Amino acid sequence: MLAFEALRAVDERDAYANLVLPPLLRRAREKEGPDKFDGRDAALATELVYGTLRWQGTYDAVIAECVDRPLREVDPPVLDVLSLGVHQLLGTRIPTHAAVSASVDLARVVLGDGRAKFVNAVLRKVAQDDLDGWLRRVAPPYDDDPEEHLAVVHSHPRWVVSALWDSLGGGRAGIEDLLEADNERPEVTLVARPGRATTEELLGEQSAVPGRWSPYAVRLAEGGEPGAVDAVRENRAGVQDEGSQLVALALANAPLDGPDKAWLDGCAGPGGKAALLAALAAERGAVLLASEKQPHRAGLVAKALDGNPGPYQVIAADGTRPPWRPGSFDRVLMDVPCTGLGALRRRPEARWRRRPEDLEGFAPLQRALLRTALESVRVGGVVGYATCSPHLAETRAVVQDVLKQYGDTVDVVDARPLLAGVPELGEGPDVQLWPHLHGTDAMYLALIRRTA
Repeated sequence: MLAFEALRAVDERDAYANLVLPPLLRRAREKEGPDKFDGRDAALATELVYGTLRWQGTYDAVIAECVDRPLREVDPPVLDVLSLGVHQLLGTRIPTHAAVSASVDLARVVLGDGRAKFVNAVLRKVAQDDLDGWLRRVAPPYDDDPEEHLAVVHSHPRWVVSALWDSLGGGRAGIEDLLEADNERPEVTLVARPGRATTEELLGEQSAVPGRWSPYAVRLAEGGEPGAVDAVRENRAGVQDEGSQLVALALANAPLDGPDKAWLDGCAGPGGKAALLAALAAERGAVLLASEKQPHRAGLVAKALDGNPGPYQVIAADGTRPPWRPGSFDRVLMDVPCTGLGALRRRPEARWRRRPEDLEGFAPLQRALLRTALESVRVGGVVGYATCSPHLAETRAVVQDVLKQYGDTVDVVDARPLLAGVPELGEGPDVQLWPHLHGTDAMYLALIRRTA
């Protein structure tokens, strides 16, 4: 029931699973008590929700083979129950009889007896083969249609497969590795905020292991609960993907000409990069201004920065119409709004919500914000343009278009040496991180120095 409620919230309210699931789990623990609802129950509910969302495209193709009508004519709540059942049958080790029985019982409660019989009939058809067998039936041969084959086998929209393949380049192996990584459950990564916590402290937590690349990163390798970590509860550490940490560190460590006193995070919400930058700035006697357009997100930034050892300021302001004067900052980070295609491991439902036309909506804003960043930095200062998307239309195309307007007044800095020890960073000078290569979200970073 809990997993079904989460899927209905995702479907009906465009909610994100990572936001709706935790309160549902807390409510279940409070209602049932720890003896009847323990960690194993929570883990199963989490797997059912995230697994069903990740594999929605593949499961839709399987279900479509087992019903006598187009899927668009199947009521969404019925499809959610079917998808949960299919995931239990094809994506877990739950015995067939238990998966079908539990799904039919759920259907009887939430849908009624008539539709429960429909669910039973469909799932019994699905149970006649395993996942590999179904993929051979529903996915076109690779040689006939490579993109559609990969889309069905790895449960991504075809246009996303095409875009990621273009961004990644190379042959079949690389794109398959990337799509497989998108469907893996990511580890929880913490950041020890400098001057407030240390990695040594965080490594004392159960199942904690060092990060791969960031000196401030610690991974909870067995899916530990961040809320149980003292430093996280006390805001001295936070949950932050290692790719996000690397972007902030690269900007903070980029060489400058002249003073290093004023830093700007121009799209600071929800505050992860801003908190790390503010802590690094404090160590050098610099001050961070964190700006975020949406007031409620600016509130999240203020919460993330609360307790920073040095001075900082948080404001709610439109980055395309900034209230500060041009040339005010030595370092500027502009982590722009985007499609989020680089974080599909964490938000699997996003792959089904995004459309190619979304790129057109983000494009003018991304270019305007990069122009603001370049106008906000002083001569000799550095701008970091970042986005959690590997789509070329949101990364290199934006940088190249904007830099044409600035001619020889800007210079692109090679970001690769600033990610010391991180392999396979490409030809540069910009950097694209990848889940399958680096274990991070697919963060993009271009560093640009203002020369005149």
